[in-house]
Amino acid sequence: METDEILNIARQKAEGWLNPAYDENTRAEVRRMLDAKDTTELVESFYNDLEFGTGGLRGIMGVGSNRMNIYTVGAATQGFANYINQAFPEGAKAVCIGHDCRHNSRLFAETAARIFTANGIRVYLFEELRPTPEMSFAIRELGCKGGVIITASHNPKEYNGYKAYWDDGSQLVPPHDKNVIAEVKKVGAADIRFNGDDSLVTLLGKEFDDRYLARVKTLSLSPEAIREADDLRVVFTPLHGTTYRLVPESLRLWGFRHVYTVPEQSVPDGDFPTVASANPEEPAAFKMALDLARQVDADLAMACDPDGDRIGIAVKDDSGEWTLLNGNQTDLIFTEYIISRRRALGLLREGDYMVKTIVTTEMLKDIAESNGVTCYDVYTGFKWIAAVVRERGGEHYIGGGEESFGYMPGSFTRDKDGVSSASLMAEIAAWLKTHGKTLYGYLKEIYARYGFSQERMVYIVRKGLTGAEEIKDMMRRFRHDTPAAIAGSPVVLKKDYLSLEATDLRTGEKSRLDFSTTSDVLQFFLADGSKISVRPSGTEPKIKFYFEARAKMAGVGDFHRAQREANARIDAIIRDLGIN
Repeated sequence: METDEILNIARQKAEGWLNPAYDENTRAEVRRMLDAKDTTELVESFYNDLEFGTGGLRGIMGVGSNRMNIYTVGAATQGFANYINQAFPEGAKAVCIGHDCRHNSRLFAETAARIFTANGIRVYLFEELRPTPEMSFAIRELGCKGGVIITASHNPKEYNGYKAYWDDGSQLVPPHDKNVIAEVKKVGAADIRFNGDDSLVTLLGKEFDDRYLARVKTLSLSPEAIREADDLRVVFTPLHGTTYRLVPESLRLWGFRHVYTVPEQSVPDGDFPTVASANPEEPAAFKMALDLARQVDADLAMACDPDGDRIGIAVKDDSGEWTLLNGNQTDLIFTEYIISRRRALGLLREGDYMVKTIVTTEMLKDIAESNGVTCYDVYTGFKWIAAVVRERGGEHYIGGGEESFGYMPGSFTRDKDGVSSASLMAEIAAWLKTHGKTLYGYLKEIYARYGFSQERMVYIVRKGLTGAEEIKDMMRRFRHDTPAAIAGSPVVLKKDYLSLEATDLRTGEKSRLDFSTTSDVLQFFLADGSKISVRPSGTEPKIKFYFEARAKMAGVGDFHRAQREANARIDAIIRDLGIN
């Protein structure tokens, strides 16, 4: 599309925002953009519409159809309210609304509350910022029909977002996601009902926090270990986000007496002034926490992202140096501990199950199945883990995780839960300490018992229309011209989640993949135990490759050799595939 055509589209859409359905401040800002000689801001703000996708909204804050503001949030909420009233035509209805520390998060939360109540739906609104998992818990605890969390997770400070949840406390899945999207697309600015009813709003505060933390404490499997390891020192940082109060409170409720928080990062702040990225996956985000950990000689350091659903873990290695665990390693520790402790306590029962995403390490399935526990595979995203819990019931659910630093240790939330995960990881550290062990040593024991696994994610960026076509071509090539071998190892199994078909490449036999919907993901399993997953990003101009390579270990002392071997294997696969 030509530049002049793009500019004309942006101008026409911007002029539509000059009508009285928009407030005077918004109209003044639109006039300023229309009058400016530099049209960059006008085009970026109006050329596209900020689309309500299956996960809700996420974008840069500002005026315009392609920005997060009260009108894009308002249209999303009006459409969601319309669908809730259609889906539940009889009786009283309620939703729960929470928000994080970002700029405008409270404004967007209160805007959503006004719109829901204007549509006759009662609102439970948290009195101030709260972690995403607490909002998820509140939906089921309070009998709500849905919920909203205003957050952009660990995105840059210019962003905000809007995530919609259904009555089970999970983000929207089919058919509700598509149905809500359809309703949102029908909404114009004049259709948004901003005239809320304050009498239909109930504020949630400390009393509800206590209910949530009491449920979190039910996950404890070794309370006596916390008492015995009385000198365990834990450092925590909320990275300026929602867990600044609840994680330390939860740790103390579990019995931990030496909890140290990073003071500069325990102040909620949407500018995230002490970090380049408030992402616990990034080593730089841990700098201040590790400085404090060295100062107090801590046993464990943890960080949550701003909305409190993901957790990063740092531990001491054999030399006493701090190292960050990746998401797969954290999930391994949770899985082995939960299963082994439940077995020792007589709590492991027939029918128990766990869930992992398809790009997460296969070792989770190895651990589960070695202990008679079923492990289900789902697409990336905790809404799919929650869907299994909804189908199978929460009574036998014992945990689920994904490689991107998320874990859900209890079924009372239906999203990844940083508060619960932090509390449980601290207990694991205490339990190990009573046995003269460390988290790092425990991880090596897990590898020695089940075999070593190394994971790596690589992505290729291809921008613009030509880039999008190039990504499609790559997916087509992998799908239809599957190599017979990769890096010298035969490809023995291909899983295509777009056709929901698995092919045994040794026999040609095909079987159906048991998934409720399709996704543009390919997986290749090699004879040497390696796994390759390929998928285009749904939100960025990227194609992502997830690699997993296995190696045998003769014992814990074989850890570094196995690590080198598996990494070399991944290097060889990347070279053979020509990824750069």
